[in-house]
Order: sequence, then structure tokens, then C-alpha cells
Amino acid sequence: MMKIGFIGTGLMGLPMAKNLLKSDFKLKVFNRSIKKAEPLKEFGAEISKTLGEVVKDNDFIITMLTDDSAVDAIMSNSDLLENLKSGSTVIDMSSVKPTTATKYGNSLKSKNVNYLDAPVSGGTIGAEEASLAIMVGGEQSVFDNSINILKAMGNPTLVGPIGSGQVSKLANQIVVGVTIGAVAEAIILCEKAGADPVKLIKALTGGWADSKILQTHGKRMIDKDFTPKGKTFTHLKDMNNILECANSYNTHLPISNLVKEMYKTLVDNGHGNTDHSSLYNEIERINKK
Repeated sequence: MMKIGFIGTGLMGLPMAKNLLKSDFKLKVFNRSIKKAEPLKEFGAEISKTLGEVVKDNDFIITMLTDDSAVDAIMSNSDLLENLKSGSTVIDMSSVKPTTATKYGNSLKSKNVNYLDAPVSGGTIGAEEASLAIMVGGEQSVFDNSINILKAMGNPTLVGPIGSGQVSKLANQIVVGVTIGAVAEAIILCEKAGADPVKLIKALTGGWADSKILQTHGKRMIDKDFTPKGKTFTHLKDMNNILECANSYNTHLPISNLVKEMYKTLVDNGHGNTDHSSLYNEIERINKK
């Protein structure tokens, strides 16, 4: 049986780890605040108190962390590095810069440890339903050896060498961010002009404008329910990473830049912890000027 160490049991990590346990993988879990990992005990997980403990003797290590600084703190920790098993595979499912993935992919290779960058899309619902889109960067053979683990959490696709998973996630976040903005504008226009936005969503179902974002985020906007599923400050981080990545290839993304500025204003005005569909509120604010 493949033995897995899972680091980071937050909003996304907890249901992902739960799905691995449901697929009968042997799992050790670690989270900085142990309390967040405790619920996995009843599903058969072993709770680790240190990084060394969670990686020791395990064939696969999965990390699901907030951002680059959290990944840096874990991946450069001597307790983790000294206890990694030779020939094991680290799968980082966090959303970070492509350069971060490349950096750790190369440094782990020198220790005879394989690496995949495998960020996800689908939010907490996708994590719970094991239907996440998983974009993977790395070697084909390492991907093939990890496929059953990844399939327990969603639908993995190898898109290229190390770093490509993160580039794909950035591309994903362009589509998500821009589409959230488009849906918000469509709903606001209906509200201002007296058309029923609920019926708008129904009318667009099955047409070219239909999408998961129209159906789910559109409803959140109509209900004014911005309880976080994907946080605004996280999407701002993604938009900044998108523009940094594009800039390094001398590529201009004018629409992404506009969306980034709107997310930045939201965060600056204290709305960082609201759902990223609250881009609706920023467009509302602009209209109240």
C-alpha cells in the first residue's frame, strides 16, 4: 500500500485528504494548527506533530498550502528535507509562481526526490466531490506513478515539464477572474435596467454564455452571499502572479490587469476574506461614484 504524507489541511486540503482516505490510502497528516487536522482522525488518518514525522518513510508527500511564502517555509525546512525518503515523490498542489515550482523541483532532484507541481481548480465543492481539475507539471514517468493518488482527488492532466502546472493554473485564473467580472457586469446591468437576474441565468443556460461561474458565482451575486469559497485576497495573489509571469515573457494581458486592479481595490478596502465573486461589489461601488 502506498504511504502518503499530507501537509496542509485547510479549506481545500481537508476534503482532499478525506478523499484519499476514502480511496484506502494510508495517510499521515500535518497542519501548523493541529486542530484543523483532527477531523481526519475518524476517517483513519494518523495525525503528525512535526514535519519530520509526516514525511518519514512515506512514498508520496502532498502539500496543499496557501501561497509561496507558506510553500517556502515548508520546503526549506530542515526537518522535512532530512526525513524525505530517497526515491519518494513530492506533489505540491498549492497555487504558487511557476518559478517557485521550478526552484523546488530542481533542488529536490539533487536529493533523489521526484517532484510534480499539481495545482487545482474547482474550489471547495470540487475538493469535496473529488472532481478537481488537476494541472500537472513534471516528468511522464513520475506522473504515471502518481496517477492513482491524483485520481482520488480529481481529474489530472500532465501539461508539460515542471512549472507547467502552475502556468496552467494561472491561465485558469485568468479565465475565472475575467468571467467573474463579466458575470458581475451582466447581473448589475439587469438589476439596473429592471430585468430579473435569476431569470437571466435561466435564459442563458445552455447557450454560449453559460458556465459554472455564471451558475454558481452568479447566484452568489444575486443572493449577495459572499461567504468565502475562494477568497478575494487569494485571487489577487493569482492575478499578481499572472501579470508577473506574463511580464517575464514580455506579454501584455490588458484585461487581466484591469481585473487585478479591481481585486486590489477590494482587498485595500478590507474585503480580502470575502468570496472572489464579491468583484460584484467593486463594480457596484464604481457605479455609486
